[in-house]
Amino acid sequence: MRRYTAGLPCMIVLAAMIGCEDTTEPADTPLDPDTAPRVAIDRFSADAGNLFVRTATNGLPAANEPIDFDTGPFITQGYAPGGAVVRYYNFDVMPVDPAPIYVLFREGESSPVSGQLNIVDVIPGDPTYNDFWQVVRVTVPSDYVANTVTSLAELLAEGYDIEMTTMLVNCPIVPEASTADLRLGGEDEGLVRGWFRDQVVFYFNFPERALTTTAGGDVPVSPIFVSFNINPGEPGGGPESGFVTEDGSDQTHNVVATLPSDAGYSPLWSVNVYDNAAFSTVEDLMTAQAATLLVSGAALVNCPIVFVES
Repeated sequence: MRRYTAGLPCMIVLAAMIGCEDTTEPADTPLDPDTAPRVAIDRFSADAGNLFVRTATNGLPAANEPIDFDTGPFITQGYAPGGAVVRYYNFDVMPVDPAPIYVLFREGESSPVSGQLNIVDVIPGDPTYNDFWQVVRVTVPSDYVANTVTSLAELLAEGYDIEMTTMLVNCPIVPEASTADLRLGGEDEGLVRGWFRDQVVFYFNFPERALTTTAGGDVPVSPIFVSFNINPGEPGGGPESGFVTEDGSDQTHNVVATLPSDAGYSPLWSVNVYDNAAFSTVEDLMTAQAATLLVSGAALVNCPIVFVES
C-alpha cells in the first residue's frame, strides 16, 4: 500500500473530489485530485511525435503547454465516401497495440466505482503509449473507497481480480487546459482526469463509435486516401509539405473509406497517398480509389471524425 510522510500533498479522483483531513495520512487514505500533482505532458517531443515534432521554427506548443486542436495543423476537412464534407482531428501516428486502462468496479456492481479515476501506466513519449486504450476491468472489495488506489503498482500489489476486455476507447492524453471542441454526437468535449503513478493526467474522449479489438487483440484500422502538396519521393515531399487544398480554402480532397455509422469504421486510419496530379478529380471514395496510388499503408494515424455534412 501507499506510504506517506508528514506534509506530502494529497492526490487525485475522477469525477468526485475526496478531501484530505490531515498532513500525516494512513495507508488507506484516498488521494485528492484537486491537490495532487499534475503530470507534465509533451506530445511533440522527438520521443512522442512522428508527424508533429517540435522544432525551433514550426511553432508547435511547448512541453506541457495547452494545445488548441481546433486550429491547424490539428484539424482537417476532407470528404466522406459519398462526397459529403467531413472534419477530423489529427492526433499523430499511433500503433495497433492498445495500451491498458484500468477501470475499477466494486464486487457485485456493474458500474465503475463512482468518483474513482481510471488508471494508466504510460504517457506520450513512453515506448508503449497509445491514444487507444484497451479497458481492463478491476474488481475491488465492496467497501473500497474511491481513489485509495492510484497507480498500477498499487493495483497489482493488492492482488485484485483483473479481466482484460475487448473494449477500446480513444482517449488522447494531453496537457491540462487543452481544447478540442468538436464531437460528432454532441458528447462532452471536456477533459477527463485519470491517474498516472499517483499523479493526475488529462485526456479527451472520442466516442463517435464503440470500438472493440480485432481477433488478434489490435486496434482496427480503416483506409484513408490523401494527397500532399509535394508528392512523396520528391524533395520536401510527403507530410512536411502539407495536404493539397482548394484555392482559398481549407478543403482537402482527402477521402475516408468509412464513417462512424459504418460497421467497419475506425479512427485509426491506414494512410494511402495518391498522386497530387489527380487532386481535382478526387471527390469521393470511388474517384480516390481510381487515382494513381503512390504509397499504400504509409502510416497509421489517429484521426477521429467529429463532423459529417448532412
